[in-house]
Amino acid sequence: MLNNYLPVLIFIVVGILVGVLPIAIGFLLGPRNPDAEKLSPYECGFEAFEDSRMKFDVRYYLVAILFIIFDLEIAFLFPWAIVLEDIGLFGFVAMVVFLCILVVGFIYEWKKGALEWE
Repeated sequence: MLNNYLPVLIFIVVGILVGVLPIAIGFLLGPRNPDAEKLSPYECGFEAFEDSRMKFDVRYYLVAILFIIFDLEIAFLFPWAIVLEDIGLFGFVAMVVFLCILVVGFIYEWKKGALEWE
């Protein structure tokens, strides 16, 4: 019985070794000579000029919500379209309700101005 789990155990051990061994080798054998330039904050080739906890514009979050709306819609529409004949009227009504909820989110985005670019 336990012989059936031996390949799984070997796979887990090899996976852990592949993940941990390069990090451990780099930590143990890597040079340690930090200086002020290496320890300074670095952001896209420039010195950090603002606080990292600055507030983002609300449009950033609105675009993220918009992406989630369309991503969910596509992720559910393809499998639904494939099995539409099998699930019948109940599946059709459930998808219409789902799409109505997404349309409400889309209208909210539209009213907030997330689709307007400056």
